[in-house]
Amino acid sequence: MWTFVLTLTLVLLLFLLLLLTCISRTRSGDEPPLDKGRVPWLGHALNFQRDAAKFLAEMKKKHGDIFTVCAAGHYITVLLDPNSYDAVLYDSDSLGYCGQKTLQMVFGLNLTNHNRAEEKRWMGQCFHGAKLESLSRSMYRNLQVLLGSAEMVHNLNEWKEDQLFNFCYSLLFKAGYLTLFGTEHNSSDRELATIYKEFRTFDGLIAKLARSALKSGEKRVANSVRKRLWDLLSPPMQSEIGAACSWQEDYRQYLEDSGVDKETQRRAMLLQLWITQCNAGPAAFWLLGFLLTHPQAMQAVQREMDSLQQQAPASELPYLDSQGSTPVFDSVLSETLRLTAAVLISREVKQDVMLNLADGRSFRLRRSDRVCLFPHLSPQMDPCIHQEPEKFKFDRFLNKDGTKKNDFFKGKSRLKYFTMPWGAGTNVCIGRDFATSTIKQFVFIVLTCFDVELSDPNSSMPPPNTVRCGFGMLQPKGDLNIRYKRKALL
Repeated sequence: MWTFVLTLTLVLLLFLLLLLTCISRTRSGDEPPLDKGRVPWLGHALNFQRDAAKFLAEMKKKHGDIFTVCAAGHYITVLLDPNSYDAVLYDSDSLGYCGQKTLQMVFGLNLTNHNRAEEKRWMGQCFHGAKLESLSRSMYRNLQVLLGSAEMVHNLNEWKEDQLFNFCYSLLFKAGYLTLFGTEHNSSDRELATIYKEFRTFDGLIAKLARSALKSGEKRVANSVRKRLWDLLSPPMQSEIGAACSWQEDYRQYLEDSGVDKETQRRAMLLQLWITQCNAGPAAFWLLGFLLTHPQAMQAVQREMDSLQQQAPASELPYLDSQGSTPVFDSVLSETLRLTAAVLISREVKQDVMLNLADGRSFRLRRSDRVCLFPHLSPQMDPCIHQEPEKFKFDRFLNKDGTKKNDFFKGKSRLKYFTMPWGAGTNVCIGRDFATSTIKQFVFIVLTCFDVELSDPNSSMPPPNTVRCGFGMLQPKGDLNIRYKRKALL
């Protein structure tokens, strides 16, 4: 009894101390504008969770390109000037990685003593050069097999109904799983469907997991599905459906050689499954959705694809890599990612430091605070950079002569960062070339080999689910009903 009372008293005292700290904090003259919100300690946490983009846009309008907000006891300095992003991205001395707590909450994974820099170097070798080419071609073959399956082409003369998000996510997940976590064409449809179903359940809860916002029933579901995925990705399962030479097994061996224990290896596989599979499906949904709802864009892409098809040998589908010469298609993809990629780049302030902005101003960041960049808001949705940023313009990233456009300005200043779907600097996505190749190849095969159309020609794109801001690609709040049928042999 006395132990319980003592524990409760200590918890209350700690909470009161945190509360007093939050109430007493004031802005010094050399710090960014401070907005603590109306509720002590909680601050702006709920607004941040509901719709980070809307909340931060309001804060930007109120305070400018840099400000500090309170959210659940944390003080977060948000920088929204893309010309100053390098000051955060490349300062590893004063600004450090702050994702370990999230890894623990979401994936049950403790990698505190793991060498992240060495792992990043290892990953870089896997997703560049000859190894990237091998993975991309394997993905291409797996997509061809899945899109040419009996389920997809059961009757050449009949239309098949589906929802676009499920269509894209399921096919790209299965092909990606076969490419990285198994070997080509070796998993049964039932096994792939099981893993995909469990993954989608987990993916649907990930934002709440990261923010400790799960309800009691959701907690049980999250813990259960996470355990099932650990089991499905463990060696016994892989020995039945995969080969020891898969990328997954190479990564497991790397962890083994690095001294990571078996249980941590098992849990790390779920992290890698989510990182490698959570963005391509949603990105393909938005890309195809924008094309289906914007006929002029679809016609321009189809013309480019027809030209590629004519250059290929008869009855052979061209292979597109991430560097292929497809300026129209690339512009459509860049515009899609500009509108729907919502990465949040976060650092922990390891020591008091002066942050020097591109316009000559300097602000002091306090030790133990966090500093965040939100490229979705700036530069991607900044009207000073992209005219009518909320609209889909398929040729936004094309010059008048049809070449790729790289020159974007804010005022008179040419921007280094005018869109950042893959992050930047030390925070850039290592697998971006593989992801780009995957998305392009999938959409190319679908549009070349299938007639695809909206079930209702008057359908419009669903709005994004803003709760997922900060977790990579946004997902839709709703879907698009489509129908498709085979028009050519794969």
